[in-house]
Amino acid sequence: MQEKRGIWREAWRLAGPYWSSEDKRWAWGLLAAVVVLNLLAVAIIVLLNKWRKDIFDALQHYDKPEFLYQLGVYAVLSALSIAFVVYQTYLAQMLQIRWRRWLTRRYLNAWLDERAYYRLQVSDTGTDNPDQRIADDLNLFTKYSLALTIGTTGFLNAGLTVVSFLAILWVISGPMTIPLGSLGSLYIPGYMVWIALVYAVGGTWLTFRIGRPLVRLNFDQQRFEADFRFSLVRLRENTESVALYRGESRELGTFTDRFTFVVGNFWSIMKRIKVLGWYTRTYDQIAVIFPFVVAAPMYFSKSMEIGGLMQTAGAFYELQLALSYLVKNYIDIAEWQSVVQRLSGFDRRVRDIAAAARAPQQIQVRTAGGGVEVEDLELDLPDGAALLRNVSFSVQGGEALLISGPTGTGKSTLLRAIAGIWPYGRGRIRLPEGTCLFLPQRPYLPLGTLRHAVLYPREDLAVPTAKIAAVLREVGTPELIDELDSAQNWSHRLSLGEQQRLAFARVLLIQPTIVFLDEASSALDEACESLLYRMLRAAPWHPTIVSIGHRSTLRAFHDRVLDLDAMYKRRANLTVVT
Repeated sequence: MQEKRGIWREAWRLAGPYWSSEDKRWAWGLLAAVVVLNLLAVAIIVLLNKWRKDIFDALQHYDKPEFLYQLGVYAVLSALSIAFVVYQTYLAQMLQIRWRRWLTRRYLNAWLDERAYYRLQVSDTGTDNPDQRIADDLNLFTKYSLALTIGTTGFLNAGLTVVSFLAILWVISGPMTIPLGSLGSLYIPGYMVWIALVYAVGGTWLTFRIGRPLVRLNFDQQRFEADFRFSLVRLRENTESVALYRGESRELGTFTDRFTFVVGNFWSIMKRIKVLGWYTRTYDQIAVIFPFVVAAPMYFSKSMEIGGLMQTAGAFYELQLALSYLVKNYIDIAEWQSVVQRLSGFDRRVRDIAAAARAPQQIQVRTAGGGVEVEDLELDLPDGAALLRNVSFSVQGGEALLISGPTGTGKSTLLRAIAGIWPYGRGRIRLPEGTCLFLPQRPYLPLGTLRHAVLYPREDLAVPTAKIAAVLREVGTPELIDELDSAQNWSHRLSLGEQQRLAFARVLLIQPTIVFLDEASSALDEACESLLYRMLRAAPWHPTIVSIGHRSTLRAFHDRVLDLDAMYKRRANLTVVT
């Protein structure tokens, strides 16, 4: 029971903010319209129940005019019913897409805020596939939340049906007297109401007992599906590397292993749904004939005509159907619960990351002056293991510093800490005022046109085409000038060397105050690397440069070298080699 209450609390925590958001007028307006249509749809069902009595009475009395009249009544009621249900569905879908749009924006902002996407990737193993939670789970959450509450078979519809047909069945079914021998007799008013209640409550209890494992199975199925899809996307993003390694068999093994989990868990779901299906189908079939069985004594005693029998059976069926809401919707409820659990975990993790990022940081990064200063910096791995200790250095504005050292000594992590995205450690960092630009070994080229890619992330800059073309010529990619407005997957279209040239073009166009280069020219020949570094050193705005590289030829383009090799060997204070 406590677990159920927890699910409802988590569901409201996820859903509640929308209903007080800037979109609340639309939300409440659409909800009110759907509720009214629900009321009207249930009213039509009540009228059709009365119509059932009237038309069967007309048939029993061979009253042809009345029969034809009732056919006309049915045509009107059916037309109204169709209109109400169609617009109820349409407006509910409108509410769903507006709600999903609002939630998607909120979760995207939370995912990007304080670089939560990066911290999830670096340190978190419990929050898998955040992209799937935003793209798929939010859709399922809004879909099931509305369908199970205000949908045509939702809780609101079931509640209104129960209230309506409870009163009808109580009146038309009449009392039942059960003789108890010497003890007298038992008088039961509205006996069919109590039979319907017992039938529905018993069915619901059994449904929960049989179907409960589906919640966990659906949770796991979504995770396995997302893992399998991610492995396919990863191959698509690394097609050249896999082709060069001839790693098709290895990739096939990965796909097969992950799909095995998908298939295995789906078999478990199938088996559980099969058991549940046997029960619910049997329950439904019995529900069709059951009201005739319990109402038959009144008919055969001639206290009820055929029309009354049909009305009573119809009212009983509608009542037990509404009372069996959980039986009819249990599979969807189980799916909804698993979605709530996944979204709740993701939401809490992102909130925790944002709160930790806004709290006082042990690595203090401030902006002042024109250079870079790192003081008493100590960096750890996410598991707490020591990576770098006692790192202190400074770079004056306009100077260039080369950081060197063996692989694994923490050079790239040092740049991440300076960028403010590595939270594990202690120390003080001062950055210059103005724009900082980081060039990793594999540049990021966003989806879109080449013009946008070369100006990323400052796509708002109004840079003339002529200037972009001139810079592309300077970095050695003149063949791309005619494709500036072509939208392609540039990270696949261009070689790594071409991508690194574009990254240098990005620097020349954005003109940042400081540039951090992490093996940013590793795919270029020495002549091209020399050309690009000379451009940076001769740039008229004189940027500060901090580089990571292994080539000895890079030393000629830097004023100083920070050697991490000494720390790697001695675990002592770093020395700056002039």
